[in-house]
Amino acid sequence: MKEHINPSYIANQIRLLRNQPKFTEHSFLIAEGDTDARVWKNLVDSTKCRVEIAHNKDNAVKVLNILERDNFAGVLGVVDADFDILEGTVPLSPNLLFTDTHDLETMLLKSPALEKVLLEHGSEAKIKSFGKDVRQTLLESARIIGYLRWASLKFDYCLRFEDLAFNKFINKETLALNESDLMKAVKNNSQQPGLNETEVKTKMDSLKTNAHDMWYICCGHDMIAILSIALCKALGSCNSKQVEPNVLEINLRLAYESGHFRLTKLYIAIQTWEQTNQPFQVLSNP
Repeated sequence: MKEHINPSYIANQIRLLRNQPKFTEHSFLIAEGDTDARVWKNLVDSTKCRVEIAHNKDNAVKVLNILERDNFAGVLGVVDADFDILEGTVPLSPNLLFTDTHDLETMLLKSPALEKVLLEHGSEAKIKSFGKDVRQTLLESARIIGYLRWASLKFDYCLRFEDLAFNKFINKETLALNESDLMKAVKNNSQQPGLNETEVKTKMDSLKTNAHDMWYICCGHDMIAILSIALCKALGSCNSKQVEPNVLEINLRLAYESGHFRLTKLYIAIQTWEQTNQPFQVLSNP
């Protein structure tokens, strides 16, 4: 559940920190949430940058806007791209940057951190006999949920995806997703018995195009939930507790190295921001 914290309160806390001698020359990186902040704290130079948690994306943008109106220097917001890139609704600010993919979790999955997690929890024999690229398979299944999430937001269906039982629509052997079962699961999870599944599917299909980059469509939490199922059967022999999604997210964060991040567009964008906002710095030197 997202915490309801007033953006003005967060902005004021940042102002107060800047007034402290040890933070006078620090930059401030505003992250969406606690898990994002944990990733950032491993990537930034803590002697020059302080990571602040906004508690959700809207708050992060609002906090940044408040500080920009005050001409507060050295503040940078980094938020998930979500569907904003596809919708063309990206807030314009030189101090607001977006993930290379749908969210920070998909950036971790796109990196070699995924291979490290597979090495730790997977079975080499099962992964070999699976016969398909694991990353691509996760994308292909998660893209269907991604389009449903997008349709829900775009057409105001207010569908609920939290606590969704993925084992009700994901094949444990192939990781293929059954779209009809997905619809039923989401309908029940949303407690909307009168939801017109055919209408929702039509709206969802209207969004689909081969031109979309699947890394912007797929949600990292969905891909990780599918990976959790895979490591119990198709790709490994773990019990469900060993590879719960929250456990895998922790493993992915720990496996993500600064060297992986330096290969991203976001890394380059932050370097550009640093050049424009001297003397403020965010990143650790390689």
